[in-house]
Amino acid sequence: MAITIKVVKYEQDENDASKTMVGFDITDTNIPNIIKAVDSSVTTGSKTSDEISTEAYTAIASSVTAWQTANANLGKTFDPDTSRLV
Repeated sequence: MAITIKVVKYEQDENDASKTMVGFDITDTNIPNIIKAVDSSVTTGSKTSDEISTEAYTAIASSVTAWQTANANLGKTFDPDTSRLV
């Protein structure tokens, strides 16, 4: 599974000025035509953009893995002759 993670939001959290809201659009080459959109709020402090983005992704990584697992069979073809998904 090759995933692409694009930052689509990077702004001050409207509910807490000490945090940065990072939004991601995540695609997986094995899951056709579906984008997972997810946001994560991270305490900003003196962190760099890279550190904030890393912390934000780490916070949502398990939901990305669950999304990949739940959609693993999308786009596959069922072969009735072999009774298998291909």
